[in-house]
Amino acid sequence: MSKVVLVSCSAGKESQAAPAEELYNSDLFKKQLEYAKKLTSPNDIYIISAKYHLVPLRAKIEPYNKTLKEMPAPEREKWAEVVLDQLKKKGYDLQKDKFVILAGNAYRQYLEPHMKNVEVPFNGLRIGQQKKALLQKLKEAIIKLTTTIIKEVKKLYKNGIL
Repeated sequence: MSKVVLVSCSAGKESQAAPAEELYNSDLFKKQLEYAKKLTSPNDIYIISAKYHLVPLRAKIEPYNKTLKEMPAPEREKWAEVVLDQLKKKGYDLQKDKFVILAGNAYRQYLEPHMKNVEVPFNGLRIGQQKKALLQKLKEAIIKLTTTIIKEVKKLYKNGIL
């Protein structure tokens, strides 16, 4: 079972083409991406883009000015069908794999009903609240990693390796 993280695009973008993970430059996007990288492999993290649909982090894309928030419901539904189809073509199983979605309702609305195992960790939080919650999650991840490293170093000392 894979764990897939979907991060929504943001209005803040660089002015020229760049890998997707570098194109979006809003503070919230950067924090979401950093958090996503703590949850799973970068190969299982995608940006859900209003223009490009499902975008791998390293895919080079051009800046654009489009958002799902301004699209009528039927267009958002068609957009979601494309994203779901792309996920399936990448080998993900919508019924078995776990999906973590770091995106607002406009980006999730027509995706979630097709995914059996979905988590939306910051659902209902405003942007400022999301940033605060993301910082807390990142801090917890750093503490956990530091604790693990200390335990491993102690084992190496105990076994005379260091």
